[in-house]
Amino acid sequence: MNQKEIRVGIVGANAKSSWAKVSHVPAINGLRGVKLSAVATRNEQSAREAAKAFGADRWFSDPFAMIRDERIDVITIAVQVPAHRELVLAALQAGKAVYCEAPLGRTVAEAEQMASAVGSLHTAIGLQGRLNPAVRRAAQLVSSGQIGRPLSASIVSTTTGFGPEMPSTYDYFNKTSSGANLLSISAGHTLDLVEAILGPILEVAARTEIRWPTVKLTDTGGESVRQTADQVGVLGKTGSGVVFTADIHGGVAHGDARFGFEIKGADGWLNLSGRHPYGFQCGDLKLTSNVAFVKPEEAAVSGGFMGASINVGEVYAYLLRDLHAGAYNAPDFEHALHNARLIEAVKRADELGVRQKLVERIESFDEDDWVGACTNASAGHRQC
Repeated sequence: MNQKEIRVGIVGANAKSSWAKVSHVPAINGLRGVKLSAVATRNEQSAREAAKAFGADRWFSDPFAMIRDERIDVITIAVQVPAHRELVLAALQAGKAVYCEAPLGRTVAEAEQMASAVGSLHTAIGLQGRLNPAVRRAAQLVSSGQIGRPLSASIVSTTTGFGPEMPSTYDYFNKTSSGANLLSISAGHTLDLVEAILGPILEVAARTEIRWPTVKLTDTGGESVRQTADQVGVLGKTGSGVVFTADIHGGVAHGDARFGFEIKGADGWLNLSGRHPYGFQCGDLKLTSNVAFVKPEEAAVSGGFMGASINVGEVYAYLLRDLHAGAYNAPDFEHALHNARLIEAVKRADELGVRQKLVERIESFDEDDWVGACTNASAGHRQC
C-alpha cells in the first residue's frame, strides 16, 4: 500500500457510550497518517450523532454498506462478540484490512473460520496489552538476561466488571452463548501478556468459580443468572521455564482495581503494575525493577478514559506500518486463534481437573528464536 492516509471505518462507534469512543477514536485522531472516515451504528440517529461527535466524514446505519465502501481501507469491529463473525467475514470478503476487538469469536471454531479467511489481507486483534511500551521493555529485560534466568511469576489481574451488579445492557456477559466473559476477555488478555514476556505457555491447570450466581440488573431492578465464571485461577508453565500463577477476578470497586505482574529471576526481579478499572489492557502500565533499564518509549498516542487509547494506539501504529511495508507484525487473527485455543485449554483444565498441554506451541517453540525476537520487541519491529 502506498504512503497515503489510511482511512478507517468503525462499526460500533456510539457517541454516548462505547469502547470505540474512549479508545479507538482518540487513538486514530492522535496518529499521523490515519483518518476516521466513517462510523456505523445500529440506527440512523446514533450514526449521525457519532459522525458529528467524532469528526467522521460519513455515517452508516448499515455496517455492511460501510464495509463495501471503496473509500475505506480498514474496518474496525468494536461491537459485541456475537456479531463479530458476520461482520469480519464480510470485511475480508470485501478485501479490507480488519481490526477486531478480542475475543475474535464466540468459539474456537468461529475464530478458525475467520483466521482461515484472511489470506494475504492484514488483520489486527485487540489483544493490545502486549504492545504497551512498558510491556515491550519488560520482555526485553527478561529475554536479554538482565534479571538472570527467570524462575517464577505471579499475576493479579482485576476488573470492575463481572461483579454482583450491572446494567441490563451488559447482561450478555453473564451468558455462555455470547462468548464474552471473564475467561475469554480478562483471562485472555492476561495470559497473552504472560506469553508476550515469558514465551509461549506450554501447559495449564485451572480452577474457576462463580461467586455471584445471581446478578442484579441496576437499571431494571431485575435479576439475571450468571452462567460464566467471575474468578479464574491459572497455574502454568511457559517455554522459558517459568512457572506462573494468575489470579483473575472481577467485581472489584472502581478505586480498588489493580494489576500486578511480578517476575523473579536468578539475579533480579521486575514488576508491571496498573490501576485501570476496566483491566490492565485498557490503560498504561508502570515498570519497576531492581536492575537498571532504559525507560520505556513514549506511547504513540495518549488520551481516552484513563489512557484507554494508549495500547489501542499501539495496535493501530503496528497495523499502519504493516500496511505501508507489506509486513505482518501486528497481533493478527492467527494470534487471536492461538489465544482462543489457550482459553479453551484453561476451560478443559478446569472442567476435567487435569493439566492441559498446549501442543500447538510445544511443536513450534524454539527458545533461542523467542529470545532474539523479544530482544527486538522494544524497537517495535515485531511482537514476541
